[in-house]
Amino acid sequence: MRILLAIDGSEHSRDASRALQHLAPAEQLVVLHTVDVPSQFYPMMMPEVALELHQQAEQQMREQGEHFLHTVMSLLPPKIGHVSKRLELGSSAETILSIAEEERIDLIVLGARGLGQVRELVIGSVSHRVVMHARCSVLLVKAPMRHLQRILLAVSGPDDAEVASRFLSLKPFREAPEIRVLSVLPADQPSWPMGIADAESLKEKALHAARSFAEDVATKLAGQYRTQSAVAFGAPAAAILQEALAIRPDLIVTGSRARRGVTRFLLGSVSHAVLHGADCPVLILR
Repeated sequence: MRILLAIDGSEHSRDASRALQHLAPAEQLVVLHTVDVPSQFYPMMMPEVALELHQQAEQQMREQGEHFLHTVMSLLPPKIGHVSKRLELGSSAETILSIAEEERIDLIVLGARGLGQVRELVIGSVSHRVVMHARCSVLLVKAPMRHLQRILLAVSGPDDAEVASRFLSLKPFREAPEIRVLSVLPADQPSWPMGIADAESLKEKALHAARSFAEDVATKLAGQYRTQSAVAFGAPAAAILQEALAIRPDLIVTGSRARRGVTRFLLGSVSHAVLHGADCPVLILR
């Protein structure tokens, strides 16, 4: 597996670096820091002075970036695989996405908050953009991953299950964790008229199908992992977060529903809500 570790010097970046101790050795690990020099324009300033100040700021940020890279390299676990480091100039999110494409990355690992001035309520603007637009899987480290013994795997259908099975078959973790497969049955009421008895019968059949689906996914993974299965009923994102509160997983794994069209966003609303609401690291599979 080819991994891109994106760092920015924050404590969350250090947490992301330490999280690599739970991943299997990489075919290639790229440690990336981007230098995004702010363009400050003062109308009263002479162009020559403005250019000089910009160059000085860039030099200082490059030196700081080299220091960040050196620090993170010292935090990497032993036998992590072939490691290379890169310091690039440009927009942080766009550079991460571009390097991921260039290096044929399978997994981007990054911290939840950056050092930028503009931040989202729960995750940083850079992290948010990367998660939304990356074409590969993304591990967002929102809190220190001190252990990786229990995973909550949320699957909503055969496509999610196939992506998860394919990723987990690669044995991406150093030690095989226990995996709890969760299937959520939405609480939406049917739109057509029916009696209470018919509605209850339909609900029971749907629960049975969801339970069978979760058990089937768990069975397929049982050859490599210790597995359990569970079914919840309700709003999918809320149900996933409620299950996470109950079992306290070290990692939540979920797929992403593509949203095509003008937005070109690759993250679905359920994954988005889980990502923002979870208090543990979240792995978005693609």
